[in-house]
Amino acid sequence: MTSTVQTGTTTQVYRVYIKTSAQAIWDAITQPEWTNRYGYTGYVDYDLRPGGHYRVRPGEEFKAASEAMGHQLPEVIIEGEVLEADPPRKLVTTFKMLMDPEIANEEYTRITHEIKELDGYCSLTLTHELDGAPKLAAILSGSQEEYGAGGGHAWVLSDLKTLLETGSSFANG
Repeated sequence: MTSTVQTGTTTQVYRVYIKTSAQAIWDAITQPEWTNRYGYTGYVDYDLRPGGHYRVRPGEEFKAASEAMGHQLPEVIIEGEVLEADPPRKLVTTFKMLMDPEIANEEYTRITHEIKELDGYCSLTLTHELDGAPKLAAILSGSQEEYGAGGGHAWVLSDLKTLLETGSSFANG
């Protein structure tokens, strides 16, 4: 059996503009009562200091949807380490998705959330450095959506924007 290893650097960058405060965006990214309301409905648990750990547990809707597709989710679906936390402007962490054994065997990646206050709204830029994680990169790009893997970072950020601006999300109606 021959395997191919991707050696290049893969970086995905997404930016969304949201009519809300930087603090509201920060809270929506870092507080479990928010993170379970958009995207794939997981509960985050952050220790927001350099060296602190974070993990994401799946919400009930996500668990049920995965089980309906024949996939059992682990208790923790994402884990990482906080590298930098500058509320409400910047959060840098490592990132490892644990939902699929092949992806769980890929390298830890690095994800940066940058929030900038503008004139009555904010920009949220998500930069994900995906060196050594080609399968994760494919899923997060949204290119596997037609196979049931979801819309990746673009979908999650769109849902976050919708939730903060309207009070409801794609995930939870």
